Amino acid sequence: MTASGSVLAGVRTFTSDVVDGFMEVTHSSFALVGLAVAFAGITLVARPDLRDMGEAHLRTLLVDRHIAAIGSPIEPGAVDRATAFNPKDLPREQAKVAYWLSKKYRVAPEPIAALVSEAYTIGGRTKLDPTLILAIMAIESSFNPFAQSSVGAQGLMQVMTRVHNDKYDDFGGNFAAFDPVTNLRVGVKVLQECIARAGSLEGGLRYYVGAANLPDDGGYSTKVLAEHFRLRQVANGQNVPTNSVTPPPKPTPIPTAPQVLSTKVTTPAPAIATKAAASAESPATAPATAESEIPAVTSEKVAMLTP
Repeated sequence: MTASGSVLAGVRTFTSDVVDGFMEVTHSSFALVGLAVAFAGITLVARPDLRDMGEAHLRTLLVDRHIAAIGSPIEPGAVDRATAFNPKDLPREQAKVAYWLSKKYRVAPEPIAALVSEAYTIGGRTKLDPTLILAIMAIESSFNPFAQSSVGAQGLMQVMTRVHNDKYDDFGGNFAAFDPVTNLRVGVKVLQECIARAGSLEGGLRYYVGAANLPDDGGYSTKVLAEHFRLRQVANGQNVPTNSVTPPPKPTPIPTAPQVLSTKVTTPAPAIATKAAASAESPATAPATAESEIPAVTSEKVAMLTP
């Protein structure tokens, strides 16, 4: 065999040995990986606690990487905390009221729709006109759920939290005053007690604003009844401009023992304190309403009702 033939044969032998060795090592490595995977699978099946721990660690790792990428925490369930409802899903009457209030008070229609829906629901249970409930919210806070007066009336319906703190016990405490739906429900309860005590709607509104012992309520009941009247027109399908100044109808007294209004409060009328008697502070910090055509309330309520 020539020298060149010997060299070529040697190269072939070397190449063949390298390939065979690589295949053997690779085969062994795959076998080891397969055994490791099989062993891990058996372990996870036999130990669910380890499997759950591994899944939780992996989820945490992925979430941390996502937070690092976007720069803020993620909460897929945050939408459940939102007080919002699609107005298009409301019954026709409620949708008209929601859109009208949204336009007049310059608030988003989705949260207004949720409040309208709740007002109609609770109004059906208490036999109070839902548009009256909405009118009180409009006059009291202009639908600002975080409004607070200088003497502590809070939330959509400006309930005196420190006076009616017992009414928030079923909702987790006084901080629930700033939950729109909770404030609405508590405010309706207070309104029921006021009307039952006064024996009439107009008298109940005077109690609600804390003006029962004053010569007049500074125009509060007139403003509420005017807005209530306009909302009834909207609900009935009438085209009511948002700057309408239509006067309210003459209020009709409610029987002193209405079938749906009851209260355990037995404190006589003189026990009700007024804002004027308690303080001469500045007006409430809640946003002013759009009813510039009617005199503003001149006295501030310190307590709607003594619990």
